[in-house]
Amino acid sequence: MAVDLFSFLLPPQNVDRAAFKMTLILGYTVFLLIMNDLLPVTGDSTPLINVLFSVSLALMVASLMETVLITNIQFSSSQYGAAPQWLSVLVLRYLAIVVFLPAKKKNRVTVSMNTSIISPRDLQSISGDIPPEKPPPDSALEELRKMSRDLMAIRAQMDKHFLGSKTSQEWHMIGIVIDRLLFGLYMIFISVSFVTIVCLWVWQSSTFHGH
Repeated sequence: MAVDLFSFLLPPQNVDRAAFKMTLILGYTVFLLIMNDLLPVTGDSTPLINVLFSVSLALMVASLMETVLITNIQFSSSQYGAAPQWLSVLVLRYLAIVVFLPAKKKNRVTVSMNTSIISPRDLQSISGDIPPEKPPPDSALEELRKMSRDLMAIRAQMDKHFLGSKTSQEWHMIGIVIDRLLFGLYMIFISVSFVTIVCLWVWQSSTFHGH
């Protein structure tokens, strides 16, 4: 259980955390098969050690499901659309503060280009208001119009790229916050479960010795 708990510190984008947790579950299952032959047969009551083993297995499976969810968010965020406004506000503004991970402010870069079609009036001398002695040939105007269309296509691709990158980063940050939140809840649940089982164990032992 301690190893499973510390596995949350593995970065899901660099390490296959799900495979690591599945290996832990497999080893724990083998351990349970061995303990099944070692534990004595009981009557109608369920021993607390069996409850402890069952709770531990359930927590490890829940941990694996959480890892699958976070990995899906981390690696498939580019296929998602923009995150809903309520989700961004809830996770990045409130839950991020709860898990001591304030959202980083991103500097927005705006690229502005003039995409208007160039006309002969725009082709004037930069030294004054005197028009050029000879107007540019039609081939030059056609090349300038083609360049303008290419610039428009480049701008559309850049806008699409920046929008997709921003959406992916937002989902990535949401996944980090949810991962840390579930790690805290997992740690609290493990602590409460073990304390409860230990208290029941002590209470049953004192009751047995009292009789």
